[in-house]
Amino acid sequence: MAWNEPGGGKDRDPWGNGGDQGPPDLDEAFRKLQNSLSQMFGGKSSIGGSGGSAKPINFNIVGLGILLLVLIYLGLGVYQVDEQEKGVVLRFGKLTPEIIMPGLHWNPPLIDRVLIENVTRVRSRPHDSEMLTEDENIVKVKMTVQYVISDIRKYKLQVKSPDQSLYQSTESALRHVVGSTEMHQVLTEGRAQLASDVRERIQTYMERYGTGIQVTQVNIEETAPPDAVRAAFDDVIKAREDEVRLRNEADAYANQVIPEARGEAQRYLEQAEGYKQSRIAEATGEADRFNKLYVEYELAPEVTRERIYLDTIESVMRSSTKVMIDVEGGNNLLYLPLDKIMQQNQAPSESTSSERTSSLDKSSSNSRRDRR
Repeated sequence: MAWNEPGGGKDRDPWGNGGDQGPPDLDEAFRKLQNSLSQMFGGKSSIGGSGGSAKPINFNIVGLGILLLVLIYLGLGVYQVDEQEKGVVLRFGKLTPEIIMPGLHWNPPLIDRVLIENVTRVRSRPHDSEMLTEDENIVKVKMTVQYVISDIRKYKLQVKSPDQSLYQSTESALRHVVGSTEMHQVLTEGRAQLASDVRERIQTYMERYGTGIQVTQVNIEETAPPDAVRAAFDDVIKAREDEVRLRNEADAYANQVIPEARGEAQRYLEQAEGYKQSRIAEATGEADRFNKLYVEYELAPEVTRERIYLDTIESVMRSSTKVMIDVEGGNNLLYLPLDKIMQQNQAPSESTSSERTSSLDKSSSNSRRDRR
């Protein structure tokens, strides 16, 4: 029967079977918990009067608890620094002189604060902006700044936001360098020098601010004129490229022709030197021959004179095909066509040889007939 049904009795309630029971008393429950804690730590219990005796403290449990807390504290202070990382320690908020190197380390928690950063990874930061050149033209420059952390202390503590400082320094350096350079230099052959100047200026700013950043390289990815005049500048760049191409072709042709001309000149010099040496040797030989003939001439003048005359006539007449002879005591000239005479002498000899050949053929044929 439900407690609120008729006839169930007005003293029945949902918390008990009897009419004297009520809801659980929260004050009583808290009191029991307080007595339990007091007994655990040596206090007196309020239940059952003041005549209860205190229980002794369990030192084993207390010691294990303290040991567990110490182990947890020691474990929280152990950390590892990777090979590419370094760290700095703040002890009660003050920087310590030591630098944490790679390896396993321990620092007391809640006392020391360790700041770890990768110092070997090359970081990259893109940058894109439009600016005026020296000749008051607008160019768009897109580049990338690559950097590493050179000083972990300065990077973590000297500047509040070193990356933001790098961005602002890059903007300032780029505007300064581009503002002192003409537009065609920025768009064409001056890009390499532009990157070098920007890198040096950014590094100067980083050292001045004490950011601990080392700029390794600046890459100019794109330099372009405004969109409104891009077509005209493309034509200018194409013309400059054609100029460079034609210049390279001319240099290649010059590099081909000049060595050939130098070779020809060297050949002519060597031929002239050879002719010089041959003429010197010939003249020396003639002089020696004359000296020897002079000695012979002193011994037999007539014979030597006649011999020299005959040799001279022979050398002169050897290259002549016609000879004119003057007869002493007369007005007639004797003409000797040596070339005709030599041809006539050669013709009979050839006919004689052909007749001999034919006679040999006939005799051989007759001998063959006789054998048959």
